[in-house]
This record gives sequence, structure tokens and C-alpha cells, in this order.
Amino acid sequence: MKLVRYGKPGKEKPGLIDADGKLRDLSAVIKDIDPSQLGDAALAKLRKLKTDKLPLVRGKPRMGCPVAGVPKFIAIGLNYADHAAESNLPIPKEPIVFTKATSCIQGPDDDVMLPKGSVKTDWEVELGVVIGKQARYVSQKAALEHVAGYCTINDVSEREYQIERGGTWDKGKGCDTFGPIGPWLVTRDEIANPQKLDMWLDVNGKRMQTGNTKTMIFSVAKLVSYVSQFMTLEPGDVITTGTPPGVGLGMKPPVYLKKGDVMTLGIEGLGEQRQTVVPFKL
Repeated sequence: MKLVRYGKPGKEKPGLIDADGKLRDLSAVIKDIDPSQLGDAALAKLRKLKTDKLPLVRGKPRMGCPVAGVPKFIAIGLNYADHAAESNLPIPKEPIVFTKATSCIQGPDDDVMLPKGSVKTDWEVELGVVIGKQARYVSQKAALEHVAGYCTINDVSEREYQIERGGTWDKGKGCDTFGPIGPWLVTRDEIANPQKLDMWLDVNGKRMQTGNTKTMIFSVAKLVSYVSQFMTLEPGDVITTGTPPGVGLGMKPPVYLKKGDVMTLGIEGLGEQRQTVVPFKL
């Protein structure tokens, strides 16, 4: 299934994309696509619905983040060897874990706002993993059983804040609008192998990133297992799993986003995003 939340910010309704690519409303079936709807039993009930009987949504409404009330937004750094190389950083021996503020989460096509005074805002197409069942000290073999599904994420990053301002990476990762997620949550039964997905990102129509999840240093199963050793993963938690090469930081000289730039990005089977970069405003 491809689950979505559509409508104005803060007033999104639950929906799904049917086999013909049409948006169907789920409001009469569930209140929202929140953590309570991400377990195997809840998803099985939705899977049994006769989608052609669900109300058809006309037009092209805004898409929001496909999961409401994300408890934790966890990120993995330097998870592609070639991206580590372009960043002039060593390949990590263990996954690098940091967090993105949940306040940065937004819809896949909402504007990305430059932080106040920013001159080094960058792009990162990433595979997102949504947890469906609580995971605590889960084995790598069982890890994917705790996944509800997958999504496209742009891990927008302010490099000066992240690298030059001291402390952890978090301060360059959680700025408002820095977490576009969606358009869909694709349930795990539709993704046969999360380690074989093509991914790409363009800025102003120019291809910047081309990659495939097969080149991850640490697989999705490894990451879910690893993170669950340090914190309990709850339904609705999102893990964004790292980016392939081609970010602005790695260009010679570096290239960063400016007002009016347009990012388009996507992952095989998980849909596409489009964001326009806008200046800071309160």
C-alpha cells in the first residue's frame, strides 16, 4: 500500500494511492495515519479494503508527511562510502547516529526555508524507514519485521551549523522545514529488497545525486538492530539512512542552496518530492 496524508498543514486527512495511481480518502475508516495504524494487524485491515469503494479525491491536494505524530526522527551519517570520501571523512566503523528535530518535519513539496544568516544549506536524498512495531535490542535477522514501510526523505542540512559551530551535528539538521518526508509511506510488503533502490536528486534541473541503496555501508536491517541497542524504537519513529555522493559540500568548490532554487528528488518505488528554496521569515 501507498499511504498518504493530504490537505492543508495541520489539517491533513488520511488516504491511500490505489492501483491506478488515484488518491482515495480513508477518513471514514481511520482518523489518521498515526503510530497506532502502523502495526502489522492494523495495516492488514487496511490492505483488505476494497479501494474502488473508497471516496475518490479530486484535484491535486497538498501532501503532508505520511505519518502523523512522529515520536523520534533519527538520522544516520556517512552511510555511503563514496559520500564519506567526498566529505573528506573516514568510513565509520559503526553507524553514526544523530537526531533531527521533529519540528523540522514537513510535506514533500513544501518550501524549504533558509535559516537566518545561512550561506551553506545543502541537500541529501535519503531512504526513510518507518518503524511499525516496538524494537528493543532486536536482532539484525528480525529487524525488518519491525518496519512498517519506507519513504523518500530530503535530509536538508546547514553545513556551517553542522560542522563549524561546535558540538554535535544536530544543530545543522533540525532547522524548520529541513525534514521533507513523503509523498507516500510504502508498506514493506511492496519493497522486496530495501537494498536495491535507485535514488536521485536534481537542483534546478541539473542532476546532482545518483545512487542506489545497495552501496550503503550499513543495511536497513543493521541500522534498525543497531539503533535499538541504544534506544527503544517505537511505532512511528523515522530513521533516515544516509545519502549517496553529490551533495553541495562535496563539490569543488562547494555549491549551496540559494533563494529560488528548486530541488527535485526521488527513490525507486517511493515517489518524488519537489521543494522551492525561500528566504528566512518568522
